[in-house]
Amino acid sequence: MRIEEVKSKKQISDFHRLPFDIYANYPQWIPHLQQDVEKVFTPSKNKFWEHGEACRWVLYDTNHNVIGRVAAFINRKVSDTFKQPTGGMGFFECIENQNAAFVLLDQCKFWLEERGMEAMDGPINFGEKDKFWGLLIENFEDSPYYGQNFNPPYYIRYFEAYGFQVYYNQFVFHRDYHTQLQPKFQERADRFAENPDYSVVKIDKSKLPKFAEDFRTIYNRAWVTHDGFKSMSKEQAMRLMKQMKPVIDPNTIFFVYHLKKPVAFYVSLPELNQIFKYVGGNLNWWGKMKFLWYFKVMKVVNTSFGVAFGIDPDYQSKGLEGVMFREYEKAIRPFPERYKNLIITWIGDFNPKMIRIIEFLGGKKFRTLATYRKLFNPNSIFERSPIIDGKKTRLREKNI
Repeated sequence: MRIEEVKSKKQISDFHRLPFDIYANYPQWIPHLQQDVEKVFTPSKNKFWEHGEACRWVLYDTNHNVIGRVAAFINRKVSDTFKQPTGGMGFFECIENQNAAFVLLDQCKFWLEERGMEAMDGPINFGEKDKFWGLLIENFEDSPYYGQNFNPPYYIRYFEAYGFQVYYNQFVFHRDYHTQLQPKFQERADRFAENPDYSVVKIDKSKLPKFAEDFRTIYNRAWVTHDGFKSMSKEQAMRLMKQMKPVIDPNTIFFVYHLKKPVAFYVSLPELNQIFKYVGGNLNWWGKMKFLWYFKVMKVVNTSFGVAFGIDPDYQSKGLEGVMFREYEKAIRPFPERYKNLIITWIGDFNPKMIRIIEFLGGKKFRTLATYRKLFNPNSIFERSPIIDGKKTRLREKNI
């Protein structure tokens, strides 16, 4: 076996071709878009290069057949915030051969150690957590949603044999459109509807800068107290809105205001993998034509994908969750053929409060992924991700 850093056009091609070989017998698999993956490794298109670095490799057998791939990266904004400076690895794909898998994982470990890291998380993304994050550990039967990792079950065995431990589990939820809100959420939603101090507003694509700033305000209030979540800049928020704009459905994105102050948001988009499964992993001109055909003409999407759900800490446990879900249901009720199901993006087990809310709102656990951590010093103490507990965090019990 020989491992090579990805530099040439052929190596890039091999990097993208390998998954098609590995998943040839997995009809539920949907490839990531090459363009999405290449953005991660293009400094001019990925802001994380401003405060980090990345490298990727392909692994060949003695006949120069590609049998594995992987990437390693360091996000300096977060790496040193952990007890052990921690880098990341991801985009792991490998044939069913543990020796080959360990060659790939060793390469990441050595590269990170050379740069002062003492641990690595994986598989994760050199970018935001909404894509390419986590190892699938439960439900290999259903297709992944857009941006979600999918992998054969044997990857779990390789990661754990190498010494990775679960840092946190990631739960994906499913909710049937016909599921009724529990009475207490209905009652709270009714009270908010009667209170003139509160208003619920659908997103307006002609006013994206305003909604980007409102999204950023709520996000920074709701999330930045937790390990690994950093404050969102105006530029990041606007970039996110621009990325979503081509597929935004105003009927599925809501903001809640109290005395004109943004206090909550619910963001849901069409589940794009229902279209991308026909595209073949390449959004070139022909891929774009197929995308438009299946999206606009064939209208194959019947699932909404809950991308983000946030509430200002001062307004949590007041019933705003039910308000937004009820508004969503009211908005899509005239279009019963458009959205029959809702998939809610992953919620970490470090956030039990949000998990309980989603379950109370009728969400059922649909799939589980895991973010693993490997400590390079076997004598170091392993700690799982801190739990979000109200306005503060508490550490889990230590595991050695």
